[in-house]
Amino acid sequence: MTADRAPLDETALRAAIGGSDEWRTVEVVAETGSTNSDLIARASSGAPIAGTVLIAEHQTAGRGRQGRSWAAAQYAQITMSVAIDTAGVPTDAWGWLPLATGVAIVDTVTGLGVDAGLKWPNDVLAGGGKLAGILAEVAAGQRAVVVGIGLNVSLSADEVGVDGVTSLVGLGVTAPDRQRVIVGLLNALGRRIDAWRRAGGADPKLVDDYRARSLTLGLPVRAILPGEREIVGVARDIDDQGRLTIDTDGGAATVAAGDIVHLRPAGS
Repeated sequence: MTADRAPLDETALRAAIGGSDEWRTVEVVAETGSTNSDLIARASSGAPIAGTVLIAEHQTAGRGRQGRSWAAAQYAQITMSVAIDTAGVPTDAWGWLPLATGVAIVDTVTGLGVDAGLKWPNDVLAGGGKLAGILAEVAAGQRAVVVGIGLNVSLSADEVGVDGVTSLVGLGVTAPDRQRVIVGLLNALGRRIDAWRRAGGADPKLVDDYRARSLTLGLPVRAILPGEREIVGVARDIDDQGRLTIDTDGGAATVAAGDIVHLRPAGS
């Protein structure tokens, strides 16, 4: 069995992350419907979840934005959710958490030799395909945000029946070790969150790094909104709440991740 499709060693993961101030608990489960749903359910039951990392070897009912669902082959992805303590940070700054997660993913895979970038609000793209997706949800009753990550390690488009999917293996990374990728990603994300928390929102370095890694800014886009409404213009910037600013013929328009159904190149 190759490292990219070998089971994870929960004990070793805990030891590797044990010194982190951000991640208090690391759990690996063989199978679940959705790691995000599991953490949200724990929060709803009153169990504290901040600092929890929940990883599934096989996720059967993963959820994306707008309720889209997907499933993944066993050991072919990194499917995990992290619960981030947001105490002390204004709620209008929480929108930067999925963007910070995207930056951490790009930085991690760059270290593996992969040239990746960010499509606002929640996709990591590389080699013309989707390498990773991100879903952030607020845990009701707790000042915590659950961020779900699905990073394709050896998953192929044939295994999910969806075009436009790529993976670390498909991008030329030889036998990537999921264990090491997870540790690197959690360390990178932990540093980003620590800086975000200290700044009370997006710190200048995060903003600059996001802009530098963005595949959206500067391009003509079409934001499709509920009710078949749309905004067409040039993606200009990300504001202090993590929203996308679009320059249109009628002036600047701002859209939040939760407001859009799709963001596509203009003319598509």
